[in-house]
Amino acid sequence: MDYKETLLMPKTEFPMRGNLPNKEPKLQEEWDQANLYQKVQNRTEGRPLFVLHDGPPYANGDLHMGHALNKVLKDFIVKYKSMTGFQAPYVPGWDTHGLPIETALAKKKVNRKKMTASEFREKCAEYALKQVDNQRAQFKQLGVRGDWENPYLTLNKDYEAAQIEVFGEMAKKGYIYKGLKPVYWSPSSESALAEAEIEYQDKRSASIYVSFGVKDPGELLQGDEQFIIWTTTPWTIPANLAIALHPELTYAVVKVEDQKFIVAEEMISQVAEVLEWNTTEVVQTFKGQEAERLVAKHPIYDRDSLIILGDHVTTESGTGLVHTAPGHGEDDFIIGKKYGLDVLCPVDEKGVFTDEAPGFEGLFYDAANKEITEKLSENGALLALNFITHSYPHDWRTKKPTIFRATNQWFASIKDFREEILAEIKRINWVPKWGETRLFNMVRDREDWCISRQRIWGVPIPVFYGEDRTPIINDETITHVANLFREHGSNIWFDWEASDLLPEGFQSEHSPNGTFTKEMDIMDVWFDSGSSHQGVLEGRPELQRPADVYLEGSDQYRGWFNSSISTAVAVTGKSPFETVISHGFTLDGKGRKMSKSVGNVVIPDKIIKQYGADILRLWVASVDYQADVRVSDEIIKQAAEGYRKIRNTFRFLLGNLNDFDVVKNTVADQDLHEVDRYMLVKLQEVVSKVTKAYDSYDFSTVYQLIHQFCSIELSAFYLDFAKDILYIDQEDSSRRRSIQTVYYETVTSLVKLMTPILTHTAEEIWGHIPNVGEEFVQLTDMPVAREIPAADELKVKWDHFITVRDDVLKALEEARAEKVIGKSLEAKLTIVAKDETTKTVLSEIDDLDQLFIVSHVEVVEEQPNAKTYDHISVVVEKYDAEKCERCWIASETVGEDSEHETLCTRCAAIVKEHY
Repeated sequence: MDYKETLLMPKTEFPMRGNLPNKEPKLQEEWDQANLYQKVQNRTEGRPLFVLHDGPPYANGDLHMGHALNKVLKDFIVKYKSMTGFQAPYVPGWDTHGLPIETALAKKKVNRKKMTASEFREKCAEYALKQVDNQRAQFKQLGVRGDWENPYLTLNKDYEAAQIEVFGEMAKKGYIYKGLKPVYWSPSSESALAEAEIEYQDKRSASIYVSFGVKDPGELLQGDEQFIIWTTTPWTIPANLAIALHPELTYAVVKVEDQKFIVAEEMISQVAEVLEWNTTEVVQTFKGQEAERLVAKHPIYDRDSLIILGDHVTTESGTGLVHTAPGHGEDDFIIGKKYGLDVLCPVDEKGVFTDEAPGFEGLFYDAANKEITEKLSENGALLALNFITHSYPHDWRTKKPTIFRATNQWFASIKDFREEILAEIKRINWVPKWGETRLFNMVRDREDWCISRQRIWGVPIPVFYGEDRTPIINDETITHVANLFREHGSNIWFDWEASDLLPEGFQSEHSPNGTFTKEMDIMDVWFDSGSSHQGVLEGRPELQRPADVYLEGSDQYRGWFNSSISTAVAVTGKSPFETVISHGFTLDGKGRKMSKSVGNVVIPDKIIKQYGADILRLWVASVDYQADVRVSDEIIKQAAEGYRKIRNTFRFLLGNLNDFDVVKNTVADQDLHEVDRYMLVKLQEVVSKVTKAYDSYDFSTVYQLIHQFCSIELSAFYLDFAKDILYIDQEDSSRRRSIQTVYYETVTSLVKLMTPILTHTAEEIWGHIPNVGEEFVQLTDMPVAREIPAADELKVKWDHFITVRDDVLKALEEARAEKVIGKSLEAKLTIVAKDETTKTVLSEIDDLDQLFIVSHVEVVEEQPNAKTYDHISVVVEKYDAEKCERCWIASETVGEDSEHETLCTRCAAIVKEHY
């Protein structure tokens, strides 16, 4: 007889190899055909609502690792919540307006100047929708479940109408105004920018010291002195109208050879070093306030430069005197307003000098730096020219430098409702906690939000102007425009005349002749996405405001988190979210920013095609997402290795359940063998800890707990010693059914726990578990930790046994290294307990040889040759008995049965009875 045929070896169609790149698309197709998203919503209908509101990614280009990290994290939460007593709809969205789409069309040779505004906007919409389709397909490849057929798009008519209503409500409360003010201006985009659209990069700039001769010395000066300023923007000198001094600082008239210069007294030595003054003599000192309204001569033009006072002046750098151009700086503008200065801005929207800067008209501002410094030198006003590299604001879309430029713009006055925003920031939950401080500080220092953009692809600012140019915004016009947009879309703003956009018979004291014009600026795209609480949370019946969670990258503290809470508090007085979760950026394996030029970009699509989406998802679960995270081929391989351990554990469990009928064969808790009940206790601990980690959005702990349980408690202990029972005993033995009962609960519990993370693999496993009932594992609920009889006593006893077993494993390993034994089944152990607890535990546990996976164990009172370990002393020796051909255990009973001479009596009895 071939005794191998009598063994109950594992049988399962669940394959060892995942082959995920081929299997996952088929599973996704099954989910689509079954309309799994809707089935989940139907199953959870009537439960408390949990809303994770999707921050809209920009509809342009293929997905990068940041997109994958973001969407997979969201999917973890949504799937977990839908399996833990909530209805958790997920409506994905896209940000579809803005400059990058205009730029993309320009690169495709679409000539905006040869078409009407609405024709160009149609091209933009067409491009955006193609990008949405492309990104949607890629998001679905990640296994992200959502209402993909009904996403929200910021270009949708209903969304645009809701955005108009948000604007109107803010205007009604007096938060919206138009004013001339310096704003961040991007010459490369030809548009104003908000602070959220600014990023800082190093830039090399000219650093110049310039002298302004005294024109009106008053009674304070002699008239032959020169004020010295320092600036790193020579191009703003043509716009200079004043020099600011601090009222409380002491200033000195410093004689250098035959010239006299004015600088802050405490800056003399620093300035002298830069200007290479060999000898200096202070001939006079005065407080800044004494020089107020004196007049200096502009160093290029025949124009006055007024001496003014400002608390913003410091002695941290420069001269203690600040060159002031109200058209090109925020502090300059504010103080210039106080002194009645003009707002001179001789630079146009392209960054080119106008005829308000004679001698430099037609020059790009940056190119004009050289011309201006040469002119200053020619006039004898350039005292020093150097170059410095410093952090400078750039347009985060074009990556080109920005300038401050005074223009008429529309603003939302954040300062008018700032305290309400700050109160809400303190109230809500932040993950990580430092997010609260970050957004609080941003809002605390924020005055106004520039919401107008001089572009065409976006939502128009719904303002009309009367014949006297007075802006007209009221409930009647806003409601009418919103309704028109809801019916026709916002293109009509560009197609229709102002009179056609106004309510029928509309009249205004500002237009006695009934003639109106309309604003042609569009809204900042952050106003678009920041209005999603109105357009989506309020606009979709399956959602609600406030959302439970907003989850985005840490750059969104200045972006979507900021614009959302600003518009929501302005309109409703409340935050649109209860919890904010932020994640870090994705970096390469060395912690560097990914860059095509460096060649270190890791692309999600490549990982999916090579390894499968579940490996990428497991990587997301394994990292500390709240900080910046690293990804590389090597790191992904490590995730794949962790996946293999989990998969193989499930394959073993499934293989040993092939003859188990959960209805007929399940053993009651109280009848389970002690070690099996102990493993149930350990399983309940995992269930409890994993659900707690999910509740805390701590996904790396979820992964670690499941991986550790599979690797250590199961593979290295329970699954290992159980082979001797599962393979060797007769099919219906109580000991075998006891283990299978625990295996069944383990496999069903673990597969549910890991469904939010290993979505595809969990579904595959679910299809191989007998008697589960539900079509998809995503249509089940998470396991709940349950009480196991005598759990505490079992845990104390068997936890100690595990530590004793660790001692045994060390002893076996050392004996193997010393060539005493080969495989552990060759070993005989003679054990001496070193303490009473160990002695008790060893005396109360049967089948020690089976649990230690050796052939024979003796527990004795003493053994002088034993090696000492933490809890036991032990002698490991080779057991001289014959090895059973069927179970491979060395036993003195081999040969006792004459019919089966190569078997031990245990195996002989089983073979006789069943074969």
